Amino acid sequence: MLRFISTAVLLTVFFSSDIANAAYDPTAGKAIYNVSCSSCHKNSIMGAPKIGDKAAWAPRIAQGVGMLVSKSIKGFKGSKGMMPPKGGNPKLTDAQVGNAVSYIVQQSK
Repeated sequence: MLRFISTAVLLTVFFSSDIANAAYDPTAGKAIYNVSCSSCHKNSIMGAPKIGDKAAWAPRIAQGVGMLVSKSIKGFKGSKGMMPPKGGNPKLTDAQVGNAVSYIVQQSK
């Protein structure tokens, strides 16, 4: 029984970033990105990493989609820039933010 539980925990930890990413729809996220995210992430406003910049996104993607979504929802201030909560669009739902993050990650791998 203990071996089964240990294996289940290990698999959950190993696949958790894939499961978190699977919960979001990058296709739907493209529209959100175009309306609410592109002005900063296309032009690197306030230090936002440009979409598609693999070197800039690699360490962020390594944190996991869940962490990126959380920071995008709550807002974030780092050493290289900042992001207001929900990218400055409080009308976005958490799911819409997750979809946009998923789209950005997909385009930046």
